[in-house]
Amino acid sequence: MAEVLEVRAEIESQIAGRTVCEQLRQVAADHPDSPAYSDPDGDGWRTLTYAEARERVLTIAAAFAELGLEPGEAVALMMVNRSEHVLADLGAVHAGGVGCTIYSTFAAEQIAFVAADVGARYAVLGGPADLERWMPALDRLTDLRRIIMLDGTPEGDDRFLSWAEFLALGERALAADRAAAEARCQAVGADDTVTVLYTSGTTGMPKGVPLTHRNVFYEVASTDRLTTLPVHGTQISYLTYAHIAERVLSLYLPLLKVSHVHFCTDLANLGATLGQVRPMMFFGVPRVWEKMMARLQAVLATQPEEQQQQVRQAMAAGVAYVEAGQHGGTITPEIQAAYDQADQALLSIVRAMIGFDQAKWTATGAAPLPDEVQRFFAGLGLKVIDVYGMTETTGAFTGNSPVDYKLGTVGRAEPGVEVRIAEDGEILTRSPLNTAGYLNRPEESAALIDADGWLRTGDIGSIDEDGFVRVVDRKKELIITAGGENISPANIENHLKEHPLIGQALAYGDNRPHPVAVLTLDAELAPGWAQARGIDFSSLAELAQNGEVLKEVERAVEAANAKLARVQQVKRWALIGSEWTAETEELTPSLKLKRRVIHAKYADVIEGLYGD
Repeated sequence: MAEVLEVRAEIESQIAGRTVCEQLRQVAADHPDSPAYSDPDGDGWRTLTYAEARERVLTIAAAFAELGLEPGEAVALMMVNRSEHVLADLGAVHAGGVGCTIYSTFAAEQIAFVAADVGARYAVLGGPADLERWMPALDRLTDLRRIIMLDGTPEGDDRFLSWAEFLALGERALAADRAAAEARCQAVGADDTVTVLYTSGTTGMPKGVPLTHRNVFYEVASTDRLTTLPVHGTQISYLTYAHIAERVLSLYLPLLKVSHVHFCTDLANLGATLGQVRPMMFFGVPRVWEKMMARLQAVLATQPEEQQQQVRQAMAAGVAYVEAGQHGGTITPEIQAAYDQADQALLSIVRAMIGFDQAKWTATGAAPLPDEVQRFFAGLGLKVIDVYGMTETTGAFTGNSPVDYKLGTVGRAEPGVEVRIAEDGEILTRSPLNTAGYLNRPEESAALIDADGWLRTGDIGSIDEDGFVRVVDRKKELIITAGGENISPANIENHLKEHPLIGQALAYGDNRPHPVAVLTLDAELAPGWAQARGIDFSSLAELAQNGEVLKEVERAVEAANAKLARVQQVKRWALIGSEWTAETEELTPSLKLKRRVIHAKYADVIEGLYGD
């Protein structure tokens, strides 16, 4: 404990008084010509240096001040990942305001709730698609003064201001009184709120989580120690800025590491962007890694059997190398030699092909990464390591590092962070990363953090003798069967998803005699699997009814059951002919299952699985 507190004090001393505003000023002064943000522009990139970025941020801050933004007031943001998103957020903060990115998949009712709850006075929207989501809510948002549109500004409505008009307003204000804009920045303190992020919400309305500059920079300093990345690295921003992981990794951390952030505006272009950028660091939620693996497997399956066998042998050497390098393990000369040979002959080529040849840190979080996926990338010589955290803890509070990791765990407590297991198995944490509580929700804040500062994660887990944490499942999502057995649905689901045909899985069995499962086909891989076998189909729904597909899914369920205890095994299952997405509401914006939504939507299907 003394060592933890000593490290905490060291980090707190290191970040004392630091704000996003001061950090950007310092980086722009020390590295004015270093590339900061790049947007796709045809076949190339349009880039701002750090000096140019800060000047644009001051312009935006001056524009917000000119419009009447007062310190502490919120600016709501909804747009794809692009430089203007980061600049608008930083501009609001430099003006003394608070940036609040809202999930672009939220319904109008949720948008109205969040904008009102955070007290948004201004909004910055990307274009017509974002405005369409906002329009039904606008009449209820009487405190919203102006809406700034990057594209597609409605004409004849003085509520709206184009981005060009907004910047011109800021340029005039900055030219007239630059000292006023600088004074606003300097007035921002480390304990001021830098952002309010809203939980993606598996049930009910989302909860606002205020985070301070102090929270953010403690996370940044901890992440820096964990990743040990060099300065001036390259990275890709593609996950929403409404998600704490993306905010930390591609908005706040780059201000410390002087990183070059490239924006991927559409997830469909991620593969091409990886090939162009060749990032030094890359974070993906499990679904991103699963889809990447599925696409690679589909490509490998088209190769002659002799080449497939060579790939399997090379990947076996990769898995052995990554597994041997775990905490407490030993990479023997034989393992090292086999890996070096496989890497030179094949693995390095595959990594270069998918854009990971420069990667120093690859990680995952937000939900459990299936073992099969982790082993697949280990086979390519990539350590896709788990980190663990929440919006309420400013992101990760435990993590594996590239040099100290255990597969299947979420790593050890970050520097200066305390973690313990409560009597009922819940993971608790205490550190400067913890939020002070939820916005406007005193009762739920009291339930989140106890009188001694321990934050209840809502997850069940364990800590081994080396300090590595394992997460079993969400406390409220554990299945308790009619026989009183406690079962982790995520464990069952991950085994089911190991088969490439299965895209998503939901295990069910609360107060029932045994688990059942609702499954979906992988919309990317299943069509290719079917075509390779000469199966005719016109839709995913039709494919889900095909006899050969159903037999293969049955084999997948049997293979999963073979890895599970008897009480965990799926007795019956149903295959759904549609994909689950955030837009169709079965998934949260961070691609986690909305269990209650699925339970309600497929109630008849689930009941049918328990019928005679």
